[in-house]
Amino acid sequence: MAQIEADPRDARPEPEPERRSAAARWALTAGRLVFLLLAVGVLFKVSGSSAQAEHGSAGTRGPSPEATALRQVAEGRRTFRFDTFGDQAFWGDTLGLHKAIEGAKLGGVGPGVSPRTALAVGLKVDSDALPADLKQAIAAGKVNLDDPATTLALLKLKAVVGVSGFFNSNGSLRSVGIQCALCHSTVDDSFAPGIGHREDGFANRDLNVGAIVGLSPNLEPVAKVLGVDVATVKKVLASWGPGKFDAELFMDGKAFQPNGRSAATLIPPAYGLAGVNLHTYTGWGSIPYWNAFVANLEMHGQGTFFDPRLDDPKQFPVAARNKFGHVKAQRDLITAKLPALHAYQLSLAAPKAPRGSFDPAAAARGRKLFSGKAECSTCHTEPLFTEPGWNLHKGSEIGIDNFQADRSPTHMYRTTPLKGLWAHQKGGFYHDGRFATLNDVVKHYNTFFKLGLTAREQKDLVEYLKSI
Repeated sequence: MAQIEADPRDARPEPEPERRSAAARWALTAGRLVFLLLAVGVLFKVSGSSAQAEHGSAGTRGPSPEATALRQVAEGRRTFRFDTFGDQAFWGDTLGLHKAIEGAKLGGVGPGVSPRTALAVGLKVDSDALPADLKQAIAAGKVNLDDPATTLALLKLKAVVGVSGFFNSNGSLRSVGIQCALCHSTVDDSFAPGIGHREDGFANRDLNVGAIVGLSPNLEPVAKVLGVDVATVKKVLASWGPGKFDAELFMDGKAFQPNGRSAATLIPPAYGLAGVNLHTYTGWGSIPYWNAFVANLEMHGQGTFFDPRLDDPKQFPVAARNKFGHVKAQRDLITAKLPALHAYQLSLAAPKAPRGSFDPAAAARGRKLFSGKAECSTCHTEPLFTEPGWNLHKGSEIGIDNFQADRSPTHMYRTTPLKGLWAHQKGGFYHDGRFATLNDVVKHYNTFFKLGLTAREQKDLVEYLKSI
């Protein structure tokens, strides 16, 4: 059995160099001052371009916008991938999820979660965090993927995407926390199914959030917040299925749609959002707003969040009762990280459709239809593929019910940006996956708007949508 060694990482950003004073000391003689100025002039001529890149053009103070952007993107990536915002106090210390992961044999409860089980519920493994000898051992079948101890070893390596383990000095698992990457990153499966290089921003449509949370030995705190019993909580979590999560459940307590289907929505991608107004399927707010919302109210991190709209006891009874619109932790581990997190998310470009994944000739015809007869560009304005500015619509405007929209303060649906659509087809389309295929979506619009598209034109439009 191969032994897995931990590979600790220092995720802290390097401190910026201290600024040097530009003023000469009063004791300098005139000759020394002239000499100093001449020397500085020579240095500026020799290294002016590099200094300008680092500190900006003449007459400005502080680092250049380019340097700031690069630093923020790097910091934001660390936050996106590795920061729990202190939420281990909820997932581990309160719900005891870590105990279910390690299992009774290692001091926890139940059978534990083996790597094979973890992969089965959609968790991903970052192959770049695995030492070369471990990769060889896994490939040779010398690592026991049915042993929870192997899962703990992977957590020590920080190899489980979106999950952090916190360990005691004796190596036992003390707690566990989650990161943004849990839902909004996947891997390219280059090493094995579920194991590969990280792909940040991709929606993890394999992730069964409900099944994972349902393993927690203490769901009583969740039941208390919702005002139901634990059995009901487990029923709701089991109804979500892979690739779905219900962010509004802790706001309004509505677990099911009027038709009996789960009220959970598909996990959206976090890429291709630069220039897009409003976030989420129903436009709750901007990207930094939603980051603060999720970090505080969904991940249950420790920070500050303010939204008086959640005080409405009629629309948001759970949130109003628990004062979720007025969160202020004793120690804020979230707010200072929001700017860099935002910068990183905006840097995540939508992935280009791979060659062979669509018919180029049909896609070319479909593009003409998109901005012509099909009238798609009326709302999905290129190149953003959503409206620049106000991008919200009532359900009646797009031929669907308003249930999910009415769970949002806007009571409307956002026009979903379409770039990278090919990469999140699993689970269906629209917020709840009600349309199984793109062809179903096109058929719906063709009927609702009376577009008169022929069967071939509908297929061409689908090929274009796959190519975006």
